[in-house]
Amino acid sequence: MGQISTVEYLGDLRTEMVHLESGERMLTDAPKDNEGKGEAFSPTDLVAASLASCMITVMGIKARQHDIDIDGTKAEVVKEMGTNPRRISAIRINIHFPKNYKAKEKILLERSAHTCPVGKSLSDDLEEDVKFIYPE
Repeated sequence: MGQISTVEYLGDLRTEMVHLESGERMLTDAPKDNEGKGEAFSPTDLVAASLASCMITVMGIKARQHDIDIDGTKAEVVKEMGTNPRRISAIRINIHFPKNYKAKEKILLERSAHTCPVGKSLSDDLEEDVKFIYPE
């Protein structure tokens, strides 16, 4: 696979990323607790959000294959930072589904979420706490 993006330092702890295939642009800022303005996602925020996005995307692929509608599924993401070295120590994700599913469908969706490439790429030292929440 070839080059996927460019990243340019704009100064003042801000970068601009460009996705080459689509031209989509995204800014990052250093977080307020690390000398930044916190006016955009920080790189570590993107890692945490990417894990949730990847899980939902992989569930979407599996759901499409099995004719399960998960449109409207949302995730709440919490990132916890550790020190010495400064790193992400935990990512906590609550995935809220718009409707309830059969037990077999829930197992299929939940197992597929844990196969996402982002999660498989993260350190085993990282605590991942994922909850799947269905309406009553």
